[in-house]
Amino acid sequence: MRHNRGQTGSRRSHHALASASFTLCEKCGNPREKHVMCPKCGTYKGKVVVDILAKANKKAAKIKTAEGR
Repeated sequence: MRHNRGQTGSRRSHHALASASFTLCEKCGNPREKHVMCPKCGTYKGKVVVDILAKANKKAAKIKTAEGR
């Protein structure tokens, strides 16, 4: 059935997007999303979750071997 503009607008009133909230990383001071690991240093709640340096070294080695082929 057809809905008038008021009913459609009332239904869509909850569809608005909320802006992302950011906070500063405790370790490096880089802005990051709340409840998400810091992409710069790889820490969350003061603990190292991902070793960013090792990840970068692995990627560089992979690129170097691909160039050698």
